[in-house]
Amino acid sequence: MTSGAPARAEAPAVTVLQQGADNGNGDIFLTPGGGSVSGPEIISNTGKVIWFHPLPPHQLAADFRTQTYLGKPVLTWWQGPADLGAVSGGADYIYNDRYQKIAEVKGGNGYSADGQEFLITPRNTALIVADTITTANLTSIGGPADQKVVDSIVQEINISTGKVLFQWNAADHVPYQDSEQPRPASAATPWDWFYINAVHLDTDGNLLISARFAWAVYKVSQRTGKIIWVLGGKHSTFKLKAAPGQVLDMAGEIFAYQHDPEAIGHNEYTLFDDESSGNGSYLLRYSRVVTVRLDLAAKVATLVTSVRQPEGLLATEEGNAQSTRNGDLFISWGNLAYISEFSPAGQLLFNAQLPGVDITYRAYRLPWQPAT
Repeated sequence: MTSGAPARAEAPAVTVLQQGADNGNGDIFLTPGGGSVSGPEIISNTGKVIWFHPLPPHQLAADFRTQTYLGKPVLTWWQGPADLGAVSGGADYIYNDRYQKIAEVKGGNGYSADGQEFLITPRNTALIVADTITTANLTSIGGPADQKVVDSIVQEINISTGKVLFQWNAADHVPYQDSEQPRPASAATPWDWFYINAVHLDTDGNLLISARFAWAVYKVSQRTGKIIWVLGGKHSTFKLKAAPGQVLDMAGEIFAYQHDPEAIGHNEYTLFDDESSGNGSYLLRYSRVVTVRLDLAAKVATLVTSVRQPEGLLATEEGNAQSTRNGDLFISWGNLAYISEFSPAGQLLFNAQLPGVDITYRAYRLPWQPAT
C-alpha cells in the first residue's frame, strides 16, 4: 500500500498486554518480519492497525519512523533482503505525508545500505551504515595473514544527489584486537569483528557509533573521523561504575552486545543492553535499557538507571530505546518480539507482543499526522 487507504487485513496484529501510556506521545511504528508478510506498520495505543505497507516476498523493512526532511514530516525506512545484517544490501526510502515515495537513498562508493540505520540529519543528509568483506593480516594478534573480515562503514549521503559526503571505516580507526568476537576456525570464513549497528548524532553534532562485537560506543568527529572517546570495551576512555541499586554485568561492563546509543543531554546516554550474542552465553540473565552519565573531566561513566525486560527475558539481537517527548522510555526488545513503555520513574506503562515468529528490529512511539 502506498496510499492513505485503510490497512489490509493481512497486517500483522499486535497483542496489547498492558494498555497504558495514552499520553499524547503518538502512534507506534514497527517493522514486523519473520511471518507470512512483512513491512512498515503504524498501530495505535490499542493495537489497531493505522497503516501497513506489505513488502514483496523475501524482503524485510527496518528502522521505520517519522523524521523531518526539508522542513516537512516524512516516513522513512530501510528495505531489502531478509538478512539485514552484514553485507545484506538494500535501500532507504522517504515517503511524504500522503504515503507517496519522494526519495530513495542508496550506499555510495560501491557499498549498499545496511538495514540497521537510516538517520536524516539537520543538514538534510542521510547517515547510513554499510558492510564489506575484505582480507586482513592478523598475525600480530595470533591470527592468519589472510583472514576474511567484515569491515563496518558509516556514510553520510547527500539525499538529492547520492554523493558521499563523509565515510568512516572502523578498520582505519579501531584495532582488530579490540573485538570481543571469537575468530572463526577458518580464515576463509568472514570474521564480523566490529559490527556497527547504529550511528547517531551526539548533542554537539558529532557521531555516536555502536560496535556490537566490541561492546563499545565510539564518539567520532564528524569533521575529521577521529575518535573523541570510547565508552566500554577493552580500551574505554572511562572507568565504569554503577550507582547504588545498579549492577554491572559479569564482565564488569555497563553493557554488552548493545544497540542504539541515544544522547539525551547533559552528558547522559541511553543504550539497549542485549547482554548476549545468541551463542548460549550471556553476561546478565536478562536484557535491559541503561542510562549512563559521563563525567568527562574525571573520565568516569556511571550506570545511573536501568529498566529490565518485563518478562525477564534475554534478547540475543536487535532492540532500541527511544526517549519520548514527555520523558518516557519506549522500547523494542528486539528478537523477543515485545515492545514496552516505561515512565521516567521506571514504571511499566505499556506492554505488547508481536504475533508468532514476527519480530521488529526497532520500534518507536511518535506523533504522525498524514495529509487529509
